[in-house]
Amino acid sequence: MSEQVTEMPIASPPNGFLWGAATSAYQIEGSPLADGAGPSIWHRFAHMPGRVLNGDTGDIACDHYRRWREDVALMASLGLNAYRFSVAWARVLPEGTGRVNQAGLDFYRHLVDALLEQGIEPMLTLYHWDLPEALDARGGWTSDASPEWFADYARILFRALGDRVRLWITLNEPWVVTSGGYLYGDLAPGHRSLSEAPVVAHNLLRAHAAAFTTGRAEGIGNIGLAVNLEPQYPASRAPEDLAATARRDAFINRWFLDPVFLGTYPSELDGIFGAAWPDRTRSALDALRAPPDFIGVNYYSRSVVREDPTDWPVKAGRVRREGRPHTAIGWEIYPRGLTDILVWLKERYGNPPLYITENGAAFEDPPAVDGRIHDRARVAYLRAHLLAAARALRRGVDLRGYFAWSLLDNFEWSYGYSKRFGLVQVDLATQQRLLKDSALAYRDLILRCRERP
Repeated sequence: MSEQVTEMPIASPPNGFLWGAATSAYQIEGSPLADGAGPSIWHRFAHMPGRVLNGDTGDIACDHYRRWREDVALMASLGLNAYRFSVAWARVLPEGTGRVNQAGLDFYRHLVDALLEQGIEPMLTLYHWDLPEALDARGGWTSDASPEWFADYARILFRALGDRVRLWITLNEPWVVTSGGYLYGDLAPGHRSLSEAPVVAHNLLRAHAAAFTTGRAEGIGNIGLAVNLEPQYPASRAPEDLAATARRDAFINRWFLDPVFLGTYPSELDGIFGAAWPDRTRSALDALRAPPDFIGVNYYSRSVVREDPTDWPVKAGRVRREGRPHTAIGWEIYPRGLTDILVWLKERYGNPPLYITENGAAFEDPPAVDGRIHDRARVAYLRAHLLAAARALRRGVDLRGYFAWSLLDNFEWSYGYSKRFGLVQVDLATQQRLLKDSALAYRDLILRCRERP
C-alpha cells in the first residue's frame, strides 16, 4: 500500500475544488524546433556553455510533445480533475508576432481536447518564461512594444481555445522573469542590470493588463496571474532587521500584486533601486490596475530575514535555519508559511479567488525497488502542505484548487535534470514513466475527496 495523505481536513473541500498537477512547456515538451516552431530564449540560453548544470538542455526533456497522449492517460489514472500547462509562444508564433504556425497551435488544440475527454480541466498559462528569440532580438521585455506583442499572442490563443479552456493565466512568476532574467542574470536571457529590471517589471505588468483587456474583449472570463510568494519573517525585532524584512517583502511579494490590485508600487522599491527606479505618472500606474479574476500562488518556502549590506540590491539576507528540514535545493520546508501567505492575500487584497498553482519539492529520490519509488519525504511534504491549505480554508480563504509541482521529473531550468520535483519519475534514457509513492498517495487523497459528500 502507498503511504496515505488522506486524513487531512481538506478532504471536504469546496464544491468544484480542483485537484491538479502542473508543468511548463520548455521543461517537459522537448522538440523545441519541431514542425515549424521558432527558438525561444531558453533554447538559446540552455545551449550557451556554463549556463545550465551539466550542459543539459530541453531538446528532449520529457518528450511530452510526442508522448502527450500517454501523459494525459497518466493524469487520468491519478484521478486528476485539472492540469496546468503552458503554451510555448514560439511554437505558435515562430517570429513572436505575425505568422501563425498551425502545427504548433494544433498541438495545443489536441492536448486540450484530450484533457476534456478525460474530464480534466485545462488551466492554460500563456507565458512561462520562454520568450521567442525573435522578440528578444527586438529588445524582449525591455521593449515598450512588448505588451502589444503579448496581447496579440494572447488574442490568438483566446480565439483558438477560448471555447474549451475556462481558466487562463497570463504570466507565470513575473518576479522570476525580472530578477532571474534581467537583474541577477542566472536565467534566460541572462542579463544583469539594475536599470533594466524595473523597466522589465513594468512592461510585464503592462502585458498582463493588455492581455486581460484583450481577453475581456474576446469574451474570456477567469483570467488570472500566477506569482511566486514567500512569507518574510524577521530574524530579530531589531529595527534594521524589521526594515530589511519589509524591503524583501516589497521586492518579492508586493512588487507584482500592489500595482494590479492597488494601482501603486511598494514605496520600498524606490530605495532598493535608487536612481535606477523610474518615476511613473499616475496614469501609467492606473493603467496597471487590472485585478485578475484569480491569483495563482506558487509556494515553496519562506525567508527569515536580517539586514545584510552584501545582499545586492535589497540588503536583506536570508538566514538558514539550522536544524530545520530542507529540500535538495536547500529550501526550508515550512508548511505554516503556506497558510500565512494565503491569509495575507485574503487580508491585503480583499479575499480574491486563489489557486495553489505550484507546490512541491525536489528530493534525492531513492532507487526503484520492485518497480516502486518510495519517496517518503515528498509524501510527507504533500501531506503537511495540504494540511496548511486546509487551515487557510478554515480561516475563510477563497481557495479553489491545488496543483502539485510537478507532474513529471523535468528540466529544472539552470539545475538541468539534477533536481527532481515530479510525482512521476521520468527515465531520461528510455522516457519510461514510473509512478512514485507520492503520486499514489495523491491519487488516494483525490479518490477519498470524491467519495465523501
